Amino acid sequence: AQSDIEPDTSTCNAAISACEKGGKWLHATTFLSMMAQSQMESDMMTFNAIISACEKGGEWEKALQVFKMMAEREVERRTITYNAAISACEKCGEWERALHLSSTMAERQVKLDRITFGASISACEKGGEWETALELFRAISQSMEELDTIIFNAVISACEKG
Repeated sequence: AQSDIEPDTSTCNAAISACEKGGKWLHATTFLSMMAQSQMESDMMTFNAIISACEKGGEWEKALQVFKMMAEREVERRTITYNAAISACEKCGEWERALHLSSTMAERQVKLDRITFGASISACEKGGEWETALELFRAISQSMEELDTIIFNAVISACEKG
């Protein structure tokens, strides 16, 4: 039996989120292509889920391509979007790109949060940049009211490996 249900942005977003949770980044990006071919609207949720899927799959370059595509399509990029892109860079030790994204957030007045800081410090740690991680920690500790265990653990781990 054939269904009368037509896919829309919501159903595609649900499928992309399932791909993200399963670490199937390639399937997630295929949905984006299908949506474009069908002239279906892709929104912030669509892109965020795809960037997260790429991050989980260790595909930082693809995550940044999708991140860039959001700007080209004039889709708003919020803290969660930047954090997913920073985390994708962090997982692969792309510390310079992670820090560039963090500084871009500040320039564009997008709120930086503990996830932003923790992932940025962890990116430095994975890139063997313990001194940069320590400098970042100093800057963060002056601007944040409360530091949490994520940030402390990230900087300790960076220094431990240095």
